Amino acid sequence: MRSSFLGLVLVTACGPALSPTLSSSSERSGGEATVFDEGSGAYSHPLAALERDAERQFYRGKAFFEDPWVAAPASTESRDGLGPLFNARACIDCHPRLGRGRPPVGSEATFSLLFRASEMSADGSARPHPIYGDQIQPFGIDGVDGEGSVFVTYHAVLGAFDDGAPVELRAPVYDFSRLAYGAPGDGFAYSPRVASVLVGGGFLEAIDDAAILALADPDDADGDGISGRARIVEYAGTEALGRFGWKGSAASLDQLVAGAFVEDLGLTSSTQPHETCTPSQTDCAAAPTGGAPELTDAIVATTAAFLRMLAVPARRDWAVPVVLRGEELFEELACSACHTPEHRTGYVEGLPQLSDQIIRPYTDLLLHDMGHGLADGRPEGTASGSEWRTPPLWGLGLSGVVSGYDNFLHDGRARTLDEAILWHGGEAQASRDAFLALPHSERRHLTTFLESL
Repeated sequence: MRSSFLGLVLVTACGPALSPTLSSSSERSGGEATVFDEGSGAYSHPLAALERDAERQFYRGKAFFEDPWVAAPASTESRDGLGPLFNARACIDCHPRLGRGRPPVGSEATFSLLFRASEMSADGSARPHPIYGDQIQPFGIDGVDGEGSVFVTYHAVLGAFDDGAPVELRAPVYDFSRLAYGAPGDGFAYSPRVASVLVGGGFLEAIDDAAILALADPDDADGDGISGRARIVEYAGTEALGRFGWKGSAASLDQLVAGAFVEDLGLTSSTQPHETCTPSQTDCAAAPTGGAPELTDAIVATTAAFLRMLAVPARRDWAVPVVLRGEELFEELACSACHTPEHRTGYVEGLPQLSDQIIRPYTDLLLHDMGHGLADGRPEGTASGSEWRTPPLWGLGLSGVVSGYDNFLHDGRARTLDEAILWHGGEAQASRDAFLALPHSERRHLTTFLESL
C-alpha cells in the first residue's frame, strides 16, 4: 500500500533517516530508532545512529547471514562446515531480504518452508524421528544423500461471510512419499514452518520478562476465553522465557541463531555441538566436518548482534480515517488481547537505541491455542500441537513489497489477510466469528489498518 503521508523522509544512499515531521508515536513502531523506507529493503536497515563499533558488528553479522557456506574441507576455513545435511546454504536463502518465506508453488519442491519432525510415543510425548531426526533436511553435501523433498497441494475450504460474500480458504496437504529414506512410518508427526520476518528482534529481546508474564492468563481467570501462557525453555544452563520462534523455542537471539545454524545449515557451535545425522544415516556420520564445533562463539554472537540491530520500518497512513476506524475494530474484536500493541523496553547495554523505548510490535510473545484448523499435532517442549506464539505484526503491510509475495500464517497457507484471520480458531474463535459478521466496508477498514503496520 502506497503512503499518502506528506513529508516522508526517504532512505538515501547514506542509510535510513528519522523524520522530523512526525508528531505521534503511532507511526514509530520501533521507537526513536524507527526507519522510513517503503521499498524492498524496508526490513534490512540497521538501527539509526549506531556507534561505529556497533555498525561494524552489524555488517560483519550481515555477511555471516547472507554469504553462502561451503562444505569442509575448504580453503575458506571461516566459511566451511556446511552440512552434511542442510536446508539452505545461507540464512538469506530462506529469509529473502530479511522477509518471510513462502511455501512451494505448483510442482516445485519446498523452498523456504521446512518441516520439523517427531515420532509420537504411546503416552502422547514426542521424540526425534529415528530416521529424519528433528527436521527434514532436503540437501546433502557431496557423498551424502539429502533427506528428500516434501510436496504441497491444497484443497479448497469454501464458506461465506455473513453478508453473503463467498470465501475460499486453502488447506495444505503434504506428500512425504518421495523422501530419500522411505516413508516416515507410523507415529510420524510434523510441523511445517515458513521463515518469519526478522525485524525488531532486539526490541523483543529487551522487553522485561515481568511485563510479558503479566499478560499471561493460563487459567483464563478473567473469563474472556483467552488464556495465553509463557513457554519456559532451557537457556545457558537455566530456565528462561521463550520469546522467539513459531512456538517460543528460543529465549534469546543467540539461542535462535545457534539453533538455526545447526538445524538449517548443519553448522555446529558450542551450544549446539552435535551434527543432525541419525544412526541410520551412515554416510552423513562419516562425512568430514569443519571442526568441533564448526562455528566460533564470536560468529554466533556477531550474527545474533546483526539481528538485534535490525530496525523496524515506520507505519504508513496511520492517521487516515479508514485506518483509524480499522484500529478501533482491532480493539473491538479483541484482536489486541493477543496482539498486544505496545510495550516498553528495558535497558540494553551498549545499544541506547533499544533502551527504554515505546515500541508497537503487536504481540504478547505468549503461546495461544489456535484451534484445530491451525494445529500441527506435534508437541514441542511445553507447547502443544495447537499452540503458537503470537507473531509480531509490525512491518506486516510491507511484506509483499519486500518478499515479492504475500503468504501468511506459520505455513504460508493464507494468501490474504482475510484468509489469515479466518483460519483463527481456539482462543481467537470469537474474534474470527466477529470478523465474519462484519459488513464488507468494516472488513476492509480492519485489513487496511493491518496493512498500515
